[in-house]
Amino acid sequence: MNKVGLSGNPSNASAGIGEDIPQAVRDTPEAPAPSTSKPLGAIVVFAGAGAIALASGLWFILAAQTPRETAIAPNSNFSDPATPSAPSDSPSPEAPENSLDGENVLGHLPYEQAPLEQLEPITGDGSIKMRRAAARAFLQMKADAAAQGIYLAVISGFRTVEDQQYLFFDIKAQRGQIARERAEVSAPPGYSEHHTGYAVDIGDANVPATHLSPDFEKTAAFQWLAANAPYYSFELSFPKDNPQGVAYEPWHWRFVGDRHSLETFYKAHEIQPQTP
Repeated sequence: MNKVGLSGNPSNASAGIGEDIPQAVRDTPEAPAPSTSKPLGAIVVFAGAGAIALASGLWFILAAQTPRETAIAPNSNFSDPATPSAPSDSPSPEAPENSLDGENVLGHLPYEQAPLEQLEPITGDGSIKMRRAAARAFLQMKADAAAQGIYLAVISGFRTVEDQQYLFFDIKAQRGQIARERAEVSAPPGYSEHHTGYAVDIGDANVPATHLSPDFEKTAAFQWLAANAPYYSFELSFPKDNPQGVAYEPWHWRFVGDRHSLETFYKAHEIQPQTP
C-alpha cells in the first residue's frame, strides 16, 4: 500500500515505497498488505443498496398518500378529522322563509291564489266568493249594516290570476295607459289581494254611481264601514297616502280575522313609500 507523506504530496509518498516495505513482501502479490479502507466495490454496492432503499421508502410513502389525496381532491372543503378546522366567518346559507317576501311590482305585493275548495259565496247567485272565514264575517257585517238601513253592495271578491290578467293588461291597452299608471288602480296578475280570497270591493247599493270611485267615501255605506268594519276584522287596504303608492281606494277592504289572513298581508312585507 502507498503511504501519503506528512506533507500530503504524492511525490514524497512514492519516494518512500522502498524504505517502508521489505523486498520479500513487495515481490509476493498473493500477500498484499492489509488495508484500513473499504474496497471501492463494497462502497458502490453499499451506496447502491442505500439508494434503492431510499427510493423504495419514497415510493411507499407516495403510494400510501396518493389514494387519499385523489379521494379528497374533488372536495376542497374536506378537513382531516384529526385536525380541528377553524370556524368559518361566513354564515351558513339559509332557505328563505317565503319566496314572495320583500318582492313587489309597481308597489303591489305578490299573493298566492286561494284554493278553490276553500271559497264560499257571498252573493245569492254564488258568482262572487271569498275564503270561508272571510265570507262568513262579511255576510254577518252586511246583515248588521242592513239592519241599520245601510245596504252594502258586493262588487268583487276572489279573482283568479287569469281574471287579473284581463283587468290589468287588456284594460291598460284599451285605455292606452302605461304600466305605472295602470298599477295605480289595478294590480298586475299575481299581485292582487283579490287572489287571496280575503279582499272584497264594496259599494253603496243606494248610490251605484259611486262604485269603484273615490266618491264612495261620501256615501253612508262608507261612513258605516269606517266606523264598524274593524268589529268584523275588515280594514281598508289602500287608504290615502299609503306607502305602496297605490291610489286611494275607499271601496277595497280586506279581512284580517285569523292567523293566515294576518300573515298573508303583514308577514315580512315592508314597502317603502315611492318617490314621485
